Amino acid sequence: MTSSSLAALSARALAALIREGGISVLEATEDAIARAQAANPTLNAVLSWETDEALASAAEADNRRRSAKFQADALFGVPLAHKDMFDRTGLIASWGAKIRASVPAAGDATVIARLKNAGAIHFASLAMAEFAFGITGHNYHVGHCRNPHNPAHITGGSSSGPAAAVAAGLVPFALGSDTGGSIRVPSACCGISGIRPTWGLISRAGAMPLAPSLDTIGPLARDVGDLALVLSLLAGADSADATAKAPPADYLDALKTSPKGVRIGVDRALFDRVTPDIARMLEDALGVLKDAGAVEVPITIPDLRELDRYAQLLQFGEASAFHAKWMRERPQDYSDQVRARLQDGFAIPAVDYIQGLRARPLIVQDWLKGPFDQADVLFLPVMNRSIPTLNETDVGGGKEMTKVIGGLLHFTRPLSYLGLPVLALPTAKDSQGLPNGFQLMGRPYAEPTLLSLGSAYQTSVGVPKPQIVSKEA
Repeated sequence: MTSSSLAALSARALAALIREGGISVLEATEDAIARAQAANPTLNAVLSWETDEALASAAEADNRRRSAKFQADALFGVPLAHKDMFDRTGLIASWGAKIRASVPAAGDATVIARLKNAGAIHFASLAMAEFAFGITGHNYHVGHCRNPHNPAHITGGSSSGPAAAVAAGLVPFALGSDTGGSIRVPSACCGISGIRPTWGLISRAGAMPLAPSLDTIGPLARDVGDLALVLSLLAGADSADATAKAPPADYLDALKTSPKGVRIGVDRALFDRVTPDIARMLEDALGVLKDAGAVEVPITIPDLRELDRYAQLLQFGEASAFHAKWMRERPQDYSDQVRARLQDGFAIPAVDYIQGLRARPLIVQDWLKGPFDQADVLFLPVMNRSIPTLNETDVGGGKEMTKVIGGLLHFTRPLSYLGLPVLALPTAKDSQGLPNGFQLMGRPYAEPTLLSLGSAYQTSVGVPKPQIVSKEA
């Protein structure tokens, strides 16, 4: 197979090709590394390389496959790379920052260990916003990650590297994190899918924290089927993370379930809060879901501003508490933007923060008795406008920059506060030739329903083709 053909394969398809002997693990790994090295001068999506270790692991995997007793795991031989916020044995994750852990990790983060146990090969770590505290993808320490659809536009953040790498076909999927929109916004900006699971579905042990009350880990992928595969491998209890728990679910089987009769709640007033171009794309996407058998039902979305206020109390308060020591000792090692956000967090009164925690279960119940009483899934935009440029969201943008960034978070951060599962799916491209996205939010642990809808949507519109980028781009 050609390199471009390999780039277009899902993780499931690549694993099957390797399992059937169509390509060796070493060949697949060498090809993935070569694609990433060719694209990275343009994308700046890779922060660190582990090529020697990956090639050695690939060769060892090929040797194991020759055994008569060998049985391939779900991701056997699939080369992957992930956001550089996860512990890996003997290494120090960069966290996209000057400040980082002082000693190498004694073990792998739970999610990394589970992917390795499934046979995956880790060959690089991917770009991210500094401390995962930025929605645009800018990083003033290691350089900005670039959007493979148009390098002048943002990738979205903080999972900038995973989104760019997946969209460009460097890897079939990558792990990111989502506290206020850091999987969903990059997915929309790069024209791929991503899922923010129910809070606590996936262990965060060994992952850099930003705001633990909101933090989630989830995959970004071109193929919705890969999202289901990753959830099947990662969801579940973990003794190293007391919040990690999940009821039994067959995420892969959900891909074959018809969404016929699923009630999609739509608040038409939200369409007035986005640009006409985005409204048209949302209508088209909703039409695809309805053609697949889903039913639109009218609902009213509660005021998102209240949720956003509570989300900011938790996010800024917890992030500032985590960084307090470094902010006292090394304030100069933060970018101006992140340092300013952390300073804002120090001004949050304890009583307001506690109120934000206590209000959450009550507000979730209000949503379950409100819009979810009439609908199985809620349909919302990801962003209120087309993807901004790097310059529009760069330092010095003033009030207009603040307005643009607020628009990126308007529909994502409030939902994070609820802790409910949200699937981001790509729309068609806008009048500028840029992708965008929409969100489907479900009740707690409703990932199978979301995946069923996502699979039906993808069956109609197709899996996004990788945006191949080379050194000459």
